[in-house]
Amino acid sequence: MFGLSNPELGVLMLALFIVFIMFGFPIAFTLMALGFFFGYIAMGDTVLQLVVQRAYSVMANDVLVSIPLFVFMGYIIERANILDRLFKSIQLAIGWMPGALAVATLATCAIFATATGIVGAVVTLMGLLAFPAMLRAGYDINLSAGVVCAGGCLGILIPPSVMLILYGATAGVSVPKLYAAALFPGLLLAGLYMTYVVVRCMITPSLAPKLPPEERAKLGIDFGKDKMFVLAYVAIAALAVPVVYYGVLALEHLINVLKVAMTPAGLKPRLVDYEVPSFVIQMVIAGGVAGLAALILLGRVVFMALVSSFFPLTLLIMSVLGAIFFGIATPTEAAAVGSLGSLLLAAAYRSLTFEKVRESVYLTARTAAMVCWLFVGSFIFSSIFAYLGGHEPIKAFMNWMNPSPTMFLILTQIIIFVLGWPLEWTEIIVIFVPIFLPLLQQYGVDPLFFGILIALNIQTSFLSPPVAMAPFYLKGVSPPHVTINQIFSGVMPFLWIVLVAMVLVYIFPDIALWLPRYLYG
Repeated sequence: MFGLSNPELGVLMLALFIVFIMFGFPIAFTLMALGFFFGYIAMGDTVLQLVVQRAYSVMANDVLVSIPLFVFMGYIIERANILDRLFKSIQLAIGWMPGALAVATLATCAIFATATGIVGAVVTLMGLLAFPAMLRAGYDINLSAGVVCAGGCLGILIPPSVMLILYGATAGVSVPKLYAAALFPGLLLAGLYMTYVVVRCMITPSLAPKLPPEERAKLGIDFGKDKMFVLAYVAIAALAVPVVYYGVLALEHLINVLKVAMTPAGLKPRLVDYEVPSFVIQMVIAGGVAGLAALILLGRVVFMALVSSFFPLTLLIMSVLGAIFFGIATPTEAAAVGSLGSLLLAAAYRSLTFEKVRESVYLTARTAAMVCWLFVGSFIFSSIFAYLGGHEPIKAFMNWMNPSPTMFLILTQIIIFVLGWPLEWTEIIVIFVPIFLPLLQQYGVDPLFFGILIALNIQTSFLSPPVAMAPFYLKGVSPPHVTINQIFSGVMPFLWIVLVAMVLVYIFPDIALWLPRYLYG
């Protein structure tokens, strides 16, 4: 075609794909159309057989079945208002902390990320739930927006991430190993987010004022305050008696010691006789009981809130991930159990209705159809790209640069970071990861470690303008006075935190590799 060689046709096909995506063409059908067109030029009618084979191989991939199941699990939890309960209980538990609302938002996002990998759903839901609460409490708009966007993107990394499933199917890496490798980096990133928020709120308290009394009353923080104070006074008074008494005993004991030391040899000193009366022991017991009652009353609301929201959801998530990590079940089987568990949890909260199940099934089918056709298109595209030898010019360019393994990793991550501006993570995974895979072995890079770096890096594609999906999701549900520029400004510090996390994981690779090495050898 036009006198071009096969490798040059491959590069042209890749360039046309990027151009068509920029014009807004559907990704999956663009991939299939370009793959079929260039495949027909290179292979003739044989390309028809390839299309059928690739479509069937995607349908027969049992790992991909876990995607709709995990997505369904997430939508049920979202529709059942479990996230609302979780947010309030965490907020109660850490109400004393600087920036408590923001930290509670990040913690809720991190926990919900382990139930679903749907970034848009998490950002939208927390934008409706946590964002208005922070604004009512007088929190800085930029900080609040950054917290919601950054926390909502944790689902890309923290298991059971849909992105990791796609990467595993694309790169031929075990999904359980990917989940194990992503767990600690995900917690590290969430921890860095929270640390940044707490430190910044300590330095500038005006960014996150303490909750006003009316908001605290709504949450039940002041519940039982008078009774708690009475019990606390009783405890202090009861414990003060033995403290004073034992102080007197200590003084008498000191007098006895001095008398013994000053009495001449051969004479018996007259010592002060002392013993612990029974009433002192009774006062100690009474003070301890009163103090314990005060603590129970103080923490009752928090404890009951955690029991009703945090612990059941955490138990469900730990059961699903534990079954995957320890080889008890495949990701698909664990996802099926998680879907059933989410239905039972919603029923236990009396939030399971036919309408909510119908909405969840519809949204799951729509997401699964998108992923399925995207994978079919990417398999066709990547197969034709490999047949044409499209990797060869890229490989020749890398050989010409002759980078070290470290520089190769840095260069690939810079490319993925730049691609994250115009492209979504699905396009990066299904199109550009297969281009890098043949080079990993040449430079001695573990595909498992490479996948975790990509998962961290792709966080930036949701946060960095101009095509930052998380800020646009939040803008869609924000009050009118919140501008997109304020949201972009709020996410920038978290963008730098992602880069810090990537550097830490690169310098200390055991953050990602220790757990899969320990579990699977």
